[in-house]
Amino acid sequence: MSELTFGELDDLQERQGPAASIDRLIKSFRDDRDYHRLFDALLLKRRFEMGLSLVQPTSFDGVPEEQQEELEESYVDAAREVGELFLAEGNIPQAWLYFRTIREPERVTEALSTVDSRREASEQTEELINVALYQGANPVKGLELLLRTHGTCNTITALDQQIHQMSSEDRRLSAGLLVRELYTDLTHTVRREIEQKLTTGSDENSLRALITGRDWLFAEGNYHIDVSHLHSVVRFARFLPPGDRELSLAMELADYGAHLATQFQYPGDPPFENFYPAHARYFQVLADDGRDEAIASFRDKLNVETDPQNKQMIAYVLVDLLGRIDRLDEALELAAEHLRDVDESSGFSFARLCQQAGRLDALRDVARDKRDFVSYVAARLEDGHRTSASAK
Repeated sequence: MSELTFGELDDLQERQGPAASIDRLIKSFRDDRDYHRLFDALLLKRRFEMGLSLVQPTSFDGVPEEQQEELEESYVDAAREVGELFLAEGNIPQAWLYFRTIREPERVTEALSTVDSRREASEQTEELINVALYQGANPVKGLELLLRTHGTCNTITALDQQIHQMSSEDRRLSAGLLVRELYTDLTHTVRREIEQKLTTGSDENSLRALITGRDWLFAEGNYHIDVSHLHSVVRFARFLPPGDRELSLAMELADYGAHLATQFQYPGDPPFENFYPAHARYFQVLADDGRDEAIASFRDKLNVETDPQNKQMIAYVLVDLLGRIDRLDEALELAAEHLRDVDESSGFSFARLCQQAGRLDALRDVARDKRDFVSYVAARLEDGHRTSASAK
């Protein structure tokens, strides 16, 4: 502390009392911007006012039950104040320590959204990436920072690790970010090769237009982007919602991938063994671009599949896809046939689908067939409750 001395604190306590020495302590920490100690001092003051033990000011051990709530409120107030002080200085990682503790992440999420993603790689940037992406304060901003400072490969790896912990909105934004990035890079590289080959400029604006009628771009196994990156980003694009503006870009990326030499078209799990054409059809469904034909192709694949596990995987993809475009009756029909016995620990719930579709009669029928008395009674009671509510 720059000005405070132990002698001053002793003198204040003797002349003006303990509260004066605590207030002086708080002022000194605030003036010195020593915010971690300020937090301790703020709680020290509150515990003194409440007549509690002062030796461990941030601890709740030994606090009488009737005073717990009051101290908790003071704790939250102090953490919020210190968090705001750190934010005012632009110290987001330290602010996060306090806002995360009191479960108020929104202020840090908001602060991160204003950070310039074009900042240079540094220790401070690494701290921001850690808070934003790996601690979940603002995953999309974390990916933006990672992309600009560490490149596409590291960003794809990080997203693969984190995507299932993200909210659906963060998944959408993250997928869109990488689709745009890869599309821009790939389009630039393809255009440059065309210009070098033809010695003239190209006025085509889209990737699809650039590659149409130019099979020589792919001759002898040629490619223009890391093919593993393309594979991953097209897969991520399945998180894009119906009607999303990046779907058209994702379809063009899939179209480009379908032109690659066979050895660069890595297969996926059913129904995406023929990876790029299958994804193109998937995106067509979401974009409502030849939707019925694309759905029919997945149905055909389901009908001819003989392996029970593969058949179930295809059914799951198709049921999920139909649900995403609000064709719930079709989804329910398929689920009742192929997914009725799937355990809910897998992430799919036949009961939830029946609720979403307003078809608790289907849940009753399946429950009766499976002799699942609990689900049968639950469906009857829920259906009756809904009927009574609608009658009112």
